[in-house]
Amino acid sequence: LKYAQTLDGRIATGGGDSKWISSPEERRVSHAMRAACDAVVVGAGTVLADDPLLTVRMVPGVSPIRVVLDSRLRVPADAQVLGLDAATVVLTSGRSDPDRRAALRQDGVQVEVVREGPDGIDLADGLARLLALGIRSVMVEGGARVITSTLRGRLADRVVVALAPLLLGSGTEAVGDLGATQVADGLRLLDRTVHQVGPDVLVAGNVDGAG
Repeated sequence: LKYAQTLDGRIATGGGDSKWISSPEERRVSHAMRAACDAVVVGAGTVLADDPLLTVRMVPGVSPIRVVLDSRLRVPADAQVLGLDAATVVLTSGRSDPDRRAALRQDGVQVEVVREGPDGIDLADGLARLLALGIRSVMVEGGARVITSTLRGRLADRVVVALAPLLLGSGTEAVGDLGATQVADGLRLLDRTVHQVGPDVLVAGNVDGAG
C-alpha cells in the first residue's frame, strides 16, 4: 500500500484537488515501485477525480497491469486508465450492467466479477481473483476508501507513506475508521525505515498481523 499525504493526513483538498501533494522526487519513487509490481490498484473514485494514467513514466521500466475497483462500472469509456498504454483489469460486482461489461471487454479491457463488500468490492476476493490470474505482486494506490479497506482487512504486507511538508486543514482523509477504540488497537508498522526524498519524508514498514 503506497500513498502520499499532507502532515495533517489529507490526500486531497475539500474540493478534491490532489495535484500534487508530493514532490517530483517522491513521485519518481512511486513510479519505480509501480515498475517493480505486477499490478497497481485504484478505486473508481480516484479514476473519476483524477483520470490517472497509472503507467511508468518518470523512470525506466515496464508499466504494470492497471486494476480498477468499480462495483457499478462508473468509470467512463474515455478514462485514460482504459486506454492502450497498458493492460487493464476491472474488478466489478454482480450489480454492474452486463451490457457495460460486454462493451469494456469488446474494447480489450478484462472484466472480472467478484463479491461485493461494504466499500463496494470485497477487496480480499478481488485480490484472490488477481492471484488466480497470475498477478502476484500488487501496489494499492488509493483513494481513501481503498486505502481504508486495505488496512482494515490487514491485506497489505507493507505500507509506504509519503509525508509532504504541507498542511491543508479540511480535506479528504487518507485513512478512515479502522475500528480502533484504543491506541493499543491501532495498526502498527514493523521493521520500519524512514527516508527523506526531496522535501518529503517516506515512512515504510511491514504490517503487524497482515495475511
